[in-house]
Amino acid sequence: MDHVVYLDTKANELELLLSNKKSMLILGAAGRKMPYGRVFVGDVLYLINNNAEGLILAKAVVSSVTNSEKMSREESIALVDNHAGQLCLSKPQYNRRAGKRYLVLIEVDQIEETEPFQIDKSAYGNMDDWLPVETIENVKI
Repeated sequence: MDHVVYLDTKANELELLLSNKKSMLILGAAGRKMPYGRVFVGDVLYLINNNAEGLILAKAVVSSVTNSEKMSREESIALVDNHAGQLCLSKPQYNRRAGKRYLVLIEVDQIEETEPFQIDKSAYGNMDDWLPVETIENVKI
């Protein structure tokens, strides 16, 4: 399964991943929100900055996934803190994720730049930071 993942431009997430300073992505919510339970080891993530540029710039392969059970605020903060080195979160990112009831931690490797290309997002009316696209060829322009 391929996924399109929007990265935080202000936090330089793409640069941190490409320089191997960051090896894990995190998503969190009050409920089981995408990609909870929908991403697996071996899936390919196509990485795009959330800056309206609209270009896939890199890809990575999922090496491990943790879908948390419902947690207390304290448990959630502890889980984020335990993975701080891999997550390399900015303060605003930390404040947005730590404390959420459900967290998805996605460790990636084989991170590499790609020839930039655009995708067709028209089939995804409800835009989110995570788009499960089955295969990238379905949305590649």
